[in-house]
Amino acid sequence: MKRINIKILLFGLILLFSGNYAQSKRSLINDGIDSYNKNDFNNSEIKFKKAINEDGSLFEGYFNLGDAHYKKKEYDEAIKSYQKALSLAKTGEQKSMVLHNMGNIAAQNQKYEDAVKSYISALKENPHDEETKYNLSYALKQIKKNKDNQQNKNDKNQNKDNKDKNQDNKQNQNDKNKDKNQDKDKKNDQNQNDNDKNKQNDKQNEQQNQKNQINKKQAEQILSALKNNEKDLQKKLRKKVGKPIQTEKDW
Repeated sequence: MKRINIKILLFGLILLFSGNYAQSKRSLINDGIDSYNKNDFNNSEIKFKKAINEDGSLFEGYFNLGDAHYKKKEYDEAIKSYQKALSLAKTGEQKSMVLHNMGNIAAQNQKYEDAVKSYISALKENPHDEETKYNLSYALKQIKKNKDNQQNKNDKNQNKDNKDKNQDNKQNQNDKNKDKNQDKDKKNDQNQNDNDKNKQNDKQNEQQNQKNQINKKQAEQILSALKNNEKDLQKKLRKKVGKPIQTEKDW
């Protein structure tokens, strides 16, 4: 009988301990939720972590802990808690709640493509969730807005590039025309120099011709004078010797 009583006692202690253990987890979760509703997110975080320490398979503990991190804008920590909660979720509604909040974190970080994926996954688990539908619509609008802004920015850059290109082409054309005009002016200057040089050469040739003409005239005069002198000299020599002397030309 004693052995039976011991077993009954032990069984009773186990039941009592299990009841106290369950009550402890529920109390910690409830206390954490109370602190959360009072915006005391630090204290709520502590309570949820204590509940998780009591039971590491507690979906509510990880999910609520993710909410506390989310409110504190500790998004990386929140994602870790939500991922753990998602692995422990047993119903579609639980999964939808986690995926909804993960989409919210992506949207907060302006990662709208990731947000859309999370919202769509959430709606697959709970197609009638109006809040998720609204958030999905918002994320899709933001993606379109960003694409439109990027397109406008690209168009502005393209217009600027085209304007700069036209200005460059115009400047290049002006430079070419300037170079062409400079070449033309240079050619004209060269032609003018050539003309001036030709004129100068013509003048020099004219002067040279005049000089040559003078020299020729002078030479003819000298030659005529020599011939006259030669005739006189030969006359004198004939008188003396009787035989003419042949003279040679210097030119």
